[in-house]
Parts: sequence; C-alpha cells; structure tokens
Amino acid sequence: MIPGTDEYGVDVTVAEDDIEQLRSVTPADVDPADHLSFCRNVFVPLTTACRYTCTYCTYYDPPGQADLMSPDEIRETVRRGADAGCTEALFTFGDDPDDRYGEIHDQLDEWGHDSIHSYLREACEIALEEGLLPHANPGDQTREQMAEVADLNASMGVMLETTAEVQAHGGPRAKNPGQRLRTIETAGELGVPFTTGILVGIGEDWADRAESLLAIRELDERHGHVQEVIVQPVVDNERWRGGSPSVETLRRTVAMARYCLPESVSVQVPPNLAPAREVVDCGIDDLGGVSPVTVDHVNPEYEWPGLDELRAVADHAGVPLRERLPVYDRYATDEWLSEPIGAAIAAPDAAGERYRAVRDRGTNPTSPPSH
Repeated sequence: MIPGTDEYGVDVTVAEDDIEQLRSVTPADVDPADHLSFCRNVFVPLTTACRYTCTYCTYYDPPGQADLMSPDEIRETVRRGADAGCTEALFTFGDDPDDRYGEIHDQLDEWGHDSIHSYLREACEIALEEGLLPHANPGDQTREQMAEVADLNASMGVMLETTAEVQAHGGPRAKNPGQRLRTIETAGELGVPFTTGILVGIGEDWADRAESLLAIRELDERHGHVQEVIVQPVVDNERWRGGSPSVETLRRTVAMARYCLPESVSVQVPPNLAPAREVVDCGIDDLGGVSPVTVDHVNPEYEWPGLDELRAVADHAGVPLRERLPVYDRYATDEWLSEPIGAAIAAPDAAGERYRAVRDRGTNPTSPPSH
C-alpha cells in the first residue's frame, strides 16, 4: 500500500503485476513524438518559506531568511514577462509555511490576508490584469485551498515526486505520498487541468518509479485531468551532493512514463536539468516552461535554455517545435476552462491576441519568434 493513502482517503491501488510489467519497459518499446512543445513563462516565487526541509531542495529558506514578494514586485515581474511575449505566470511557494515563519504570517496579515492561498488569489488577479495566464504550483493543498484559487488558474500543478518514503524527505515534516496523491485527485474532482511528475534519483528504486507513474495514471483514468507528467532528475546543488541519475536511467524512466501513460498525457523533461537530446527518442513531447526574463528559482544554478537551444533539440529529433499555452489545447474548452480564463483567452485586447496567436502557432506548427 502506498504510504499515507489511508490517512488522506485516497483510493489508489497499484498491482504488483503492473509494476513488474512496467519495470521491464525500455526505450525500444516506445516511439518518439512527432513534435516538441514548450511554454514561455515568467517565474514568480511568492515566498521561499516552506514547512518541508527536503535535502535536495535549495528553494526554501529557514525562518528569518525567507521573504514574501510584495504586490508591486509581483506586478513588475509579470509585466516584464508579458512585455517579453510570455503567456504563463508560474506561481510557486513552499508548502504552507508552518508556525516557525512568524514574519511571513505577520506580513500576510498586514496586507489583509489570512493565508498564503488568499494572497495567491491576489497574485493571480494581478497576472491576469497584466496579461499572463496563471499556473500555480503551491505544493500540497486541501480542497478548500485549491478551490480558493482554481478559477483564476489556466492550469495548476504539484510534483508527486515519488510514492516511496525516502530519506531525502526525512525529518519531522516529511512529505507524505498520500497527501500528494490527495492533491492530484482534488484537482481532478474540481476539474482543474493538472501537471504532475516524478523526481528521479532521490532514493527511490525502479519499483517505486513504476508505482508512482501507475498511481498518476490511475488518477487520470478516473478524472481525465492530467495534462502533463514531468520526469525530472535530481541535480547537484549547494544542499545536494548525491549526484544525478545516469543518462541510461533517465532514458529508461522516460520510456516507462511514455509507455504507461495515455497518449493524451504529455511527457516532459526540463531541458535545464536533463540532457533533452539524449532522451528525445524515448517519447517526450514537451520541454516545459522556459523564461526569457526570470531564472529557475527552484534550480537557480541551472539556467533556462534559450529558444535557439530548444530549436536545436527539435532539429536533432527531426520534429517541429511548437509554442503552447500553460493550458494544453485539449483542455482549452468550455468544459475545462473557468469563466475568467476563457474570457482572458477570448478577450479582444493585446493579451488575448497573444494567447490566441500562441494557440494558433501550436495548431499550425511554425518556429516561434526568438527573444
């Protein structure tokens, strides 16, 4: 049984036979995609406060050092993104800051918010006003927390990471796989297009990787809401010196993801963290969000590739490169889009024209403009 599923009321059961079958998959068992896509975004880290202390993560700052972006800073950042032709505002923050972060709670209270999720809603409103579609990735969320912000997001996400209990998550505030799965299922229940994924190399084994992918598949089969699964290798940084998985490990894991998941779910590797050219034949069809104006605040030592580099990966694979919105085209329908997001895409203003131009380029693949 996956740890925490009983505690969080998640009905996910992965059969041992399915795990064994998926473990046997190799890159030879999958076909390369017929295109690669990417999204142009601006990275907005609302706060670096986090209740978790994962040993591979450089995003969180300890109490007394974590800060909170002001509304003016948010507006200035998303405005720069819109001016640079971005379509996505990627909002991140550490999972609900606990009581150790008194200064963060005091600042939120001063700005009229009783929670970081209430503040996230204001941040999403700012992004829409400035011409970007919000995509929030705020970690574990209750149904109430997600519902508070879902209507102002084109899509949302959280990394499952792994269904295993690993030492890298160790400590009194360790991540709980059942809680992660509960968040993914909640998104399905609320009808939110969702991005999730697994981390490779944090102490999990091949059976854990297979189980994680199969658990994601089961939730998508139930709700049809998973738009994308990221296969992300852990990388060395100032807190993690455990090394990265080998190229062969990454190739095999990507192939497992492609083999396991339905065709409707895209498979991504982040090109600033993974050797995209080395795995492009293993079934990936997306290179994720890249930013012309902000760093990867989760992995600041690893720069985003430029669009020329993404084109080079696509050329190496012999496939077209397509720009996309933060919500995949198949979810850009009245069934899935909230009224505010649908109205933003359809609006006759400059932002709406930009969204539709990106959507149409994806339908009719051409090289996106360089920045």
